[in-house]
Amino acid sequence: MARPFKQQRDPRGVTPKPVVANPDAVPQRLHKLLALAGLGSRRDMEALIASGRVTINGKPAQVGAGVVPGDVVRLDSRPLHLPFEAELPKVLLYHKPEGEIVSQDDPENRATVFDKLPRVKNAKWIAIGRLDMNTSGLLIFTTSGELANRFMHPRYEVEREYAVRIFGELTEGQMLQLTQGIELDDGPASFDLIHPQGGEGSNHWYQVVLREGRNREVRRLFEAFQLPVSRLMRVRFGPINLPPRLKRGMMLELEPKEVVSLLEWAGLEAPKVAPRQLSTREKEKLGKTFMPKETKAARAPAADYKNKSERIAAIGTEEPAADRRPGRGRTDSGKPGAGKPTAPIKPRKPTANRRIRQGSDLTAPKQQKRSDRNRGRG
Repeated sequence: MARPFKQQRDPRGVTPKPVVANPDAVPQRLHKLLALAGLGSRRDMEALIASGRVTINGKPAQVGAGVVPGDVVRLDSRPLHLPFEAELPKVLLYHKPEGEIVSQDDPENRATVFDKLPRVKNAKWIAIGRLDMNTSGLLIFTTSGELANRFMHPRYEVEREYAVRIFGELTEGQMLQLTQGIELDDGPASFDLIHPQGGEGSNHWYQVVLREGRNREVRRLFEAFQLPVSRLMRVRFGPINLPPRLKRGMMLELEPKEVVSLLEWAGLEAPKVAPRQLSTREKEKLGKTFMPKETKAARAPAADYKNKSERIAAIGTEEPAADRRPGRGRTDSGKPGAGKPTAPIKPRKPTANRRIRQGSDLTAPKQQKRSDRNRGRG
């Protein structure tokens, strides 16, 4: 009698159970949940949905579609975990130094601020605004797309305050003209406030406040009077000031109560769920400044190095001695894989301390035999 066919079972031993949608669940807007997940602002998420890259239960999503916890949402065939119960977002302050760009993709492979950001689970860091490579100061990161949109959208007109050092000095008429407006290549621009802060020699400092974030706007306003900017530093963005203890190149994560007050300022509702329990390390780190570490050891690819010295200089360390050992992976004949690697040659001991064997060290029988042989030769 033939044996019955054995049914195939799940290799993990557990059969996945289908997710049953709650009929009483209230649908939530897809682009809102994507923004809460830290993938971008709501406007960016609407454009992402319109591109057809997002699907709901295997079907292309439409702009304005609603989803419930039982729906399967994918981005480029990758499943997403949407925050139906929103958690308190993270806010990170960074004192950006000169020489770093605010971009995740750079064809020139320059140093970027995103290389130093700590990792976050099921979220993504969003830079609130940008700073030029030669501009330093306050840079804010958050995992909330809504909060980032509240800072950056032009209709909210959030103030940006800068400390500017120029080569030269403004007259009273020029400062008045800067507050009234100057025509630039991309339209009129002006400062809401400008105050002189003194200076030494030909360099003078000014405090300026404006409500726009156009490309190089502060520098172009001063350059309209042939006064080049030699130092530019952002000291405030909206309600957040650059803390004095946050030195250049350091980071600071805001405490939960500070994040809640920031959400209240932005007119956003704080999550009602209980906050996540922090570990001991997270509690010690919260509210304290720290120096970030780069996640990329060497930014330039190996093919760009012309020789070994350039690669060592770029990486900052030399290759291990084991990799420089002669005969590693080869036999003495030079044929790879023909035998075990050649062992390193041990240095010989110095001969200065070696004792030379004397004739008195020999035993008596040996001396007698040697004497007999010498007589026979004679």
